[in-house]
Amino acid sequence: MNQLHSSPSTPGVADITFSRLHNDSFLRACFRQASDHTPVWLMRQAGRYLPEYCATRAKAGSFMGLATHRDYATEVTLQPLERYPLDAAILFSDILTVPDAMGLGLSFALGEGPRFAHAVRDEAAVAKLAVPDMDKLRYVFDAVSSIRKALTQDGKGRVPLIGFSGSPWTLACYMVEGAGSDDYRLVKTMLYSRPDLMHRILAINADAVAAYLNAQIDAGAQAVMVFDSWGGVLADGAFQEFSLTYTARVLEQLKRVGPNGETIPRIVFTKGGGQWLQDMAELDCEVLGLDWTVNLTRARALVGGTDRRPGKALQGNIDPNVLFAQPAQIDREVTKVLDSFGAPYQGKGTGPTHIFNLGHGISQYTPPEHVAALVEAVHRHSRAMRAAA
Repeated sequence: MNQLHSSPSTPGVADITFSRLHNDSFLRACFRQASDHTPVWLMRQAGRYLPEYCATRAKAGSFMGLATHRDYATEVTLQPLERYPLDAAILFSDILTVPDAMGLGLSFALGEGPRFAHAVRDEAAVAKLAVPDMDKLRYVFDAVSSIRKALTQDGKGRVPLIGFSGSPWTLACYMVEGAGSDDYRLVKTMLYSRPDLMHRILAINADAVAAYLNAQIDAGAQAVMVFDSWGGVLADGAFQEFSLTYTARVLEQLKRVGPNGETIPRIVFTKGGGQWLQDMAELDCEVLGLDWTVNLTRARALVGGTDRRPGKALQGNIDPNVLFAQPAQIDREVTKVLDSFGAPYQGKGTGPTHIFNLGHGISQYTPPEHVAALVEAVHRHSRAMRAAA
């Protein structure tokens, strides 16, 4: 059980132990504690780039058949951990499960993105929205519990399990557009012409996301992440009003402690949000995820904290397309990212820490052996950095 020797809300929490884990490096980094290497996991690490994933999806018959089946979701969540020595698992699911539970009718066609049968584009459609009954999402929580059980070895978890949701704004983009979008014309039209309706959607989404993540925590998620995938499409000012405010509303409702007394770190990732790092530094979360456009040295100086000024752990941020280069080039790019962050904290208290990740989700066309090269390079170079410090 994690043992917390000061208030969970106190910045710079010190001396947390993780006796229930064989590999606690990810959680240590989340809480800005020292670890013997920089932990690494990958957004979308269970996915179509793995042949074993494609085989399981074929058995399931469809993406939703895969995502809503406890055993299949458990199987694909674990697949990348069987291939690579990753430092965290992330629940296999989709960011749009919450609006689906609101009755919008989510579907996926092979080779296409998500689509809703019922888009939310007028006052009548907005009036029908409500925080869904979490029992409609029981398949997600059952998968979380199943994955935690599967990760347990000798009474300890192999690595921590991350739960997640889309942000209120990102969910709203899909709900109003009805699918993915190149220009966000419909959702931005509502934002500018009927901000009252947009605020109504976002408030419901925020409360639904908070309830959803809390249920994942109750089921066994050891960290939770909010994916603000489309926050970066907003104008300055609009981002703060329509995205950041509602992400903050989610965070303020989240449970800080899991069912066994463990402290739950919270991660926020805003793709395209690098220009608002100082605004995001005020969020009540432990970790900020960064895309590949952000300079890690600058981000660490802005929000990474110091011994005297607690800040956020940083997660990211190599360009996913680096994985199409050969292993020697991947090795060099990994070193650049690690060097850009600089030497991680190695003391007994808390200080600036880094979780290695991609700057966005892994491409389905990525060669699996290149992922192996990346994970090996992160572990090797980050250990060498600590030894040289």
